[in-house]
Amino acid sequence: VAHVDMSEVEETLKRISGHKGVTGIVIISKEGVAIKSTLDPNLTTQYSGLMTALMDQCKSVVRELDPSNGLTFVRLRTKKHEIMIAPDAEYYLVVIQNPNDA
Repeated sequence: VAHVDMSEVEETLKRISGHKGVTGIVIISKEGVAIKSTLDPNLTTQYSGLMTALMDQCKSVVRELDPSNGLTFVRLRTKKHEIMIAPDAEYYLVVIQNPNDA
């Protein structure tokens, strides 16, 4: 297991949060547990469960279409939000932004 430098994580979160339109960031383990979040606890729990389920489904679709391919990024845009999910070996980085402010 790789060592995680929490000050580096904090710095990255601060940098991402500073982007125009960003309304929240959640780092979620592959098991669906929020590790770090800028959202309130209820939203954090909701995003953690839903984004984990979404990513499992997306990975499954990509594998089904082409077993030699892998999921590298998901961007979901709704009328109110744009949700970007970057998967890592052990975590998902979820960034929520208002597309009208970005």
